[in-house]
Amino acid sequence: MSARRTSFYLDKRNAKFLGVCAGIADYTGVDITIVRILTALGVWFSGGSLLVAYFITAWIANSKPYALYDQDADTKKFWQNARVAPQRTIRDVNSSFRDVDRRLRDIEGYVTSSNRRLASEIDNLR
Repeated sequence: MSARRTSFYLDKRNAKFLGVCAGIADYTGVDITIVRILTALGVWFSGGSLLVAYFITAWIANSKPYALYDQDADTKKFWQNARVAPQRTIRDVNSSFRDVDRRLRDIEGYVTSSNRRLASEIDNLR
């Protein structure tokens, strides 16, 4: 079974302690330093109750599969967007397909039009 790219995983490779902050940063696309600072502030202002949630998350969550570490930047960014806002990702993909379809229609219309100069250039290539 392949690893699900839309799940939350502990990021042990980029971890300082248990990989929860690194996993949150990887899941949301937020810089890991910001996540660590917010976690430290949250532990301080919550009186330590956030620390309990941190350890429970580290205990329950799975480690990130090694297959997901070897992604290029575009693939990683796509899956982060898909996790955070799946409807927006679907809308963006549909928009890209509509744009490609429109450009292809324009090219087909230009090639099949009665453009004499284009027709003569094509005939010269033969």
